Amino acid sequence: MGAFIPVSEDLSVLARPFAAGGRTFRNRLAIQPMEGCDGTENGAPGELTVRRYARFAAGGAGLIWFEAVAVIPEGRANPRQLMLTAENLDEYKRLVDGIRGTSLRENGFEPLVIMQATHSGRYSKPNGAAEPIIACNNPFYEKDRPIDAGRIVSDEYLDALPERYAESARLAGAAGFDGVDVKACHRYLINELLSARTRENSRYGGDFGNRSRLYINAVEAVRAAVPGDMTVTSRLNLYDGVEFPYGFGVSAESGLAPELSEPLALVKKLSEAGLWLIDLTVGNPYVNPHVNRPFDSGPYDPPEHPFEGLGRMYSCVKAVKDANPGMVCVASGLSYTRQFSPYVAAGLIESGAADLAGYGREAFAYPDFARDILQKGAMDKNRCCISCGKCSRLMRAGSTAGCAVRDGVYTEIYRRDV
Repeated sequence: MGAFIPVSEDLSVLARPFAAGGRTFRNRLAIQPMEGCDGTENGAPGELTVRRYARFAAGGAGLIWFEAVAVIPEGRANPRQLMLTAENLDEYKRLVDGIRGTSLRENGFEPLVIMQATHSGRYSKPNGAAEPIIACNNPFYEKDRPIDAGRIVSDEYLDALPERYAESARLAGAAGFDGVDVKACHRYLINELLSARTRENSRYGGDFGNRSRLYINAVEAVRAAVPGDMTVTSRLNLYDGVEFPYGFGVSAESGLAPELSEPLALVKKLSEAGLWLIDLTVGNPYVNPHVNRPFDSGPYDPPEHPFEGLGRMYSCVKAVKDANPGMVCVASGLSYTRQFSPYVAAGLIESGAADLAGYGREAFAYPDFARDILQKGAMDKNRCCISCGKCSRLMRAGSTAGCAVRDGVYTEIYRRDV
């Protein structure tokens, strides 16, 4: 196929620590932000939240990228989405302390823990029903049913958001997180603004400078709000898989092929704003999941072989790393390759395409995948994620998300709610 999927049988690179940005990564494996939709009404971690992170912490990954935490009530993706506030700060402190303590006890080290700060934008459901906050209408998503123009966010609203990100970052520091991610992926608000070419008469639409304004302002506000030793980072969509003018990472001439001049310019801006770590992804799991979450059985017949999608994602990550050799890059898209993923992870790192390998769905199914890779030199194929999409179906059903195939707790929840 000509797909860029580097592999290596030398897994020792995955166990090799490295230092960057004043931090030490104890290994090259990361757990990506996987939302469980299981917080309390006031945004605090619930029982299933605590259980999930205890399992992640015991699993041996050097980096735990904590799930999406809303920066504002109306930007919650569901009524149980986490939201860090002054009132529930102590509960987050206990959770972060628990992550570190469990990993130290089970693995002999404390992982780095990054909190993802988000505004869900068009996917906002703070009360359980859709209450979208959009940058502009997009016929790729709405087709012949555009969202009411009254749901298009004003410039004045966007002007105030960087301070909300800054406040979440200050609280994250107080809770003990090592860093904060200004989330800009999967068509949530900041990512949507990056392709808002049709947003007219706005400081946040049209040309690239305007479309990236909220993102850069939020990053700078966060950087100014936290101590210099706290990591400021981002999970960024390099490519939306949507044609021009409605997608980011494409041009009028490229059709659905990635065109990375704007994404690369954006990463350069982020670097100039002080970012040294970035988590890279593509696509939209709600609309074109084959782009970033390849599957064998799913909601539609994908228009390409899954390896083509993986090759595209890894090529996009490599393009960023090649253009920014000093940037620590986390690659996504490992879960689909199941028990063969350690060889892909090692290949990505050995080839210089990425510095860390991030696992998302796999962590739900197999939370101690990292320990097995590092200690046993292999993953158990009978514990791997099978890319069936049941974790996403739980989320779409308004339930709590987890692996209904490998985790008995969620098997029962799936039978009850889906």
